[in-house]
Amino acid sequence: MPLSICVYSSSSDHLDAVYYETARELAHLMAARRHTLVYGGGNNGLMGAMATEMQRTGGGRIVGVIPIALKEAGYCLETIDEVIVTDGMRDRKAVMDERADAFVALPGGFGTFEELLEVITLKQLRYHAKAIVILDVDGYYDPLLAQFDRMFDRRFAKRKFAQLYHVSTDPAEALEYLEHYAPDPPATRPGIDKCRPEP
Repeated sequence: MPLSICVYSSSSDHLDAVYYETARELAHLMAARRHTLVYGGGNNGLMGAMATEMQRTGGGRIVGVIPIALKEAGYCLETIDEVIVTDGMRDRKAVMDERADAFVALPGGFGTFEELLEVITLKQLRYHAKAIVILDVDGYYDPLLAQFDRMFDRRFAKRKFAQLYHVSTDPAEALEYLEHYAPDPPATRPGIDKCRPEP
């Protein structure tokens, strides 16, 4: 069944070719499988590369969510299926989260890291039970994953929370994971039970 997949990624136009190649591969596979791309609405960087490749391939829908300031500055890809304009960044994230069945983090900058960590935290607190994939292209996320291990080792978080996300180096494998993901039953009180220490 087709999914609405929120992809967080870079808006930089100055990256090594491997990052654009992976973004386009992911987009091509998503379009071929008739998935919907939910993304930041940009026409530049990995964001623009993904949306343009999906348009070229055909078969999937593209939903862009962009703050009004960025749209007015000319950063919106206007030719996609649906453009949602928000007042600011916080509204943008909320809409992207709501429209998504699953999440993928391609390499990105501060915004991508912030979006990824927030969606992992919300899953930890049981506000959602959606699949999260960290697509580790060319070892980009290795230092972050090492920091996660350090966090677990020093007991700032329980190691079982590594199950909140899946790490992949291959777009096809990442989509296979999303398509076969079986979420845990929803919590009756989101965000409450997990705040209490376990005995």
